[in-house]
Amino acid sequence: MIQETFVMIKPDGVRRGLVGEIITRFERKSMKIVDMKMLTLSRGQAEALYEMHKGKDFFGELIDFTTSGPVVLMKIQGEEAIRNCRMIVGETIPEKRLPGSIRGDYSPYLTENIIHASSSEEDAKIECRLFFDI
Repeated sequence: MIQETFVMIKPDGVRRGLVGEIITRFERKSMKIVDMKMLTLSRGQAEALYEMHKGKDFFGELIDFTTSGPVVLMKIQGEEAIRNCRMIVGETIPEKRLPGSIRGDYSPYLTENIIHASSSEEDAKIECRLFFDI
């Protein structure tokens, strides 16, 4: 099943010069980038993206980090794109990350973990709409 999903390279990934490497990983897995832009998120945009975490103790830190520099926003399309992109990205919890995933190879941190990817079809629609379907 062909799907569209949302992926964001976070400020630490941009700062560390990993944008090209990350894009290559998706393209090698037959994922197609159908839209892409670079910008620094406003506080409101970051809060809308991470609304599901509002009220949690790490929310403020997450928003501060996400707005700390430029990010790369991508709409990605492909066969089972949501599942495949999540596999490429890797686990959120550092102890569960496997080598070969973006997070497993590049980040030992929970919040500053290089990349965000939609976790469900519903999230993908909402997140793509936030940044691309305006």
